Amino acid sequence: MARGKDIDGSTSVPTFYGKELRWKREAAGLSLDAFLEGSFYGKTYLSDIEHGERRMPIDLARHADRVLGTDGFFERHCEDVRKARRGPHAAYFEKVLEAERHAECIEEWCPVTFPGLLQTAPYARTLVRSSHPAATDEWVEEKVTARLARARLFEDDHSTPEYWVILHESLIAEPILPPRDMAAQLDRVVELAERHRITPQIVPRTCGPYPLMAASVMVMTFPDAPPLVYTEASYSGDTIDDPALVKQYRKAYDRLRAVALSPETSLAMIKAAAEDSRHGEQADRLE
Repeated sequence: MARGKDIDGSTSVPTFYGKELRWKREAAGLSLDAFLEGSFYGKTYLSDIEHGERRMPIDLARHADRVLGTDGFFERHCEDVRKARRGPHAAYFEKVLEAERHAECIEEWCPVTFPGLLQTAPYARTLVRSSHPAATDEWVEEKVTARLARARLFEDDHSTPEYWVILHESLIAEPILPPRDMAAQLDRVVELAERHRITPQIVPRTCGPYPLMAASVMVMTFPDAPPLVYTEASYSGDTIDDPALVKQYRKAYDRLRAVALSPETSLAMIKAAAEDSRHGEQADRLE
């Protein structure tokens, strides 16, 4: 079969690894489709791996070793590629950072803070500083800049992910920023919703017990790969791809959505809270 355009494997560890995968695949005379037969991944996903734009999951690495007869080479080096850093984000977040750029749909539940994709600079700075009080200003700003860069997902054309976010009412009723900065944070959510880039919902504090009370969750689905779930604590995060667990989180998220207010009512609440903040008032609480 004809070989594709050469890939510069010197640019990064994932690119070097991807170039080696493509060389082995083409040497075996296999097209993308033929190589993927028997796996759960699409050829766009594989092409991205070969160009260093995505990192190979362990199950696909084992598949590559079986199909290409490479004696465990790709499985052995899969962890090295996974550890290769791409900027100032926490190491445990690297997989999510890559995955969200390729997701077809992202659904988040954030009971304690606004999610990183929606944060303004003052909000992100406050969170980073509160988690790392002894860090230098330069280190904090590097983290803030990296977090804000993720929101470029919403500035591209509408082929970028559908984004659905469920927020707890306390986020707007108990602001952590001065009124003017809080108004800007809420305005950011409103602006994205009115541009039809996100769909926000609010879980009212009067709803009683609800699913996922103890965890923040991100569910990502893809056109060419199995879904992923990401859960996070203050200094750690976990990416889950086990089908049974993903299904359980998926069902819990759907039940949570059922107890949340409608997107229309939620957006009206956020707008009202932004106006209250502009006037230096605390947002009204649902009673």
